[in-house]
Amino acid sequence: MAESVVLDPVDLHLLRLLQNDARTTYRDLAAQIGVAPSTCLDRVTRLRRAGVILGHQLRLDPAKLGRGLEALLSVQVRPHRRELVGPFVERIRALPESRTVFHLTGPDDYLVHVAVADMGDLQRLVIDEFTSRREVARVETRLIFQQWECGPLLPPAPRTTGVQPG
Repeated sequence: MAESVVLDPVDLHLLRLLQNDARTTYRDLAAQIGVAPSTCLDRVTRLRRAGVILGHQLRLDPAKLGRGLEALLSVQVRPHRRELVGPFVERIRALPESRTVFHLTGPDDYLVHVAVADMGDLQRLVIDEFTSRREVARVETRLIFQQWECGPLLPPAPRTTGVQPG
């Protein structure tokens, strides 16, 4: 498990702003936070080196790209052995329909978020790319009606012990 990085209030404010718009200039960030642009640059550089900031992503609308149907596929792999799991994950990641792959605990081994053109495309994907694989024991499909982005990811707030001083 990766170690946490100590973040001060300026770092947290900077991360919150960048998560809302990663294209914000250092000058604009500095004005909003109340520090010099060079301080913002230094902090972002430090946060990148520490692995807190992993990169910048461009978000696309799947429907505008002809992939208006999204689904979650719960996949059970049997036997669940490393020599089968690695190639399975790499194959699924290489599919143009795959958006995200999660390795899970519980009855399902993987949860795969996919974006396809329509129901026929989803059926083709499940049959040709998932259930046709020898190691796939079961696939359950759940359609996504709607999804929402959540707030910025920040470290958890410090816990209080519930013991009142003095």
